Amino acid sequence: MKNALISLLLPSRGRLQRANDFLKSVLENSEYPEYVEVIVYLDEDDFASHSMECPGLTIKRIIGPRATMGAYNTACYEMARGDIIVLANDDMIIRTRGWDSIIRQLHDSIPDRIYLAYGNDLFKKGNLCTFPILSRKTCEILREPFPMIYKGAFIDYHLMDIFKRLEKLGLKRIRYLPELIFEHMHYRAGKAPMDDTYRQRGRFADDGDFLSLITMRANGARALSEVSQKETVPAALDDCVPSSVPHGMLGVASYITRFIFLDKGLPLRWRLSLWIWFLGRQLAAHGLLKPFV
Repeated sequence: MKNALISLLLPSRGRLQRANDFLKSVLENSEYPEYVEVIVYLDEDDFASHSMECPGLTIKRIIGPRATMGAYNTACYEMARGDIIVLANDDMIIRTRGWDSIIRQLHDSIPDRIYLAYGNDLFKKGNLCTFPILSRKTCEILREPFPMIYKGAFIDYHLMDIFKRLEKLGLKRIRYLPELIFEHMHYRAGKAPMDDTYRQRGRFADDGDFLSLITMRANGARALSEVSQKETVPAALDDCVPSSVPHGMLGVASYITRFIFLDKGLPLRWRLSLWIWFLGRQLAAHGLLKPFV
C-alpha cells in the first residue's frame, strides 16, 4: 500500500553537511515523500547540527544527552509512527529513485509482516544488513530491537543473527534487495575522510556486548517463529539478562567456540563465519592482526 508510512531513524553527530546530503537524497528519490518521516537524534552539545532541516520532508528532532547507538535508535523508534522502520546513518546516501515504493512492495509481499530487509550499500553488499529495514510488527515482537547496550556498532549483526536463527527454525525471512542502493559513504570504503565521530568509537567496544546477548537473540528468533505460526507473543523475551563474557583473549576464544561455533541454533555457514571473524577480532584487539573490516 502506497500510504504505508516509512520512518527513517537517524542518529547524527558533528556531520551537519553529510546529514543534510542524506536528507536531500531521501526527498529527491522518494516517490511519495509525504509518507516518509525522519526521526533525528542530535546531541545537546552538537549545536551546529540543531539547525538540520530539509524543506519538503517531515523531520522530527530529539535533542538530548550523548548516549549509546542503541539508545539513540531506541529513542527515535519510540517517537516514530511508521509501519516500516529503517535504520539510517549520516554517512549514507539513497541512490535509487522510488526507494520508498520498493520497500512498501516488499512489506506488502509478506502477509505476517515478519522480515529483515536491506539494500545494497555498495560496501558489504549482500553480506550484512548495514541499514536494516523492519516492520513495526517485527520490532514489537522483539520488544527491544535495538538493545541500548550497543555503544556504536553491532546492531546490524544483532538483527542478522536473529534472522539467521529464525532461518534455522525453518522461516526464511531475510530479504536482500540488490537494486535498492543505500550507499555507505564510509571512510573504510574510501568515500569519506576519517572524522571525530569515527575516531571516538572504540573499534572493539561492542564485541563483548554482542556475545552477551546470545540468549536474547535466540529468544527473539523463537518469538518471531511462534508469532508467525500462532499470532501470539510468547513470554520468552521477558527479563533477558545479558550473559557474563570472560575477559582475556583465551577466555573469549573459549566462549565464542562454545556459544557460537557449537551453537546448533545457527546455520553452519553463519556460525563458521562469526567464529572466524570473532577470533580474528580478538587477535586484532591484542595487536596480533590488523583489524578485520
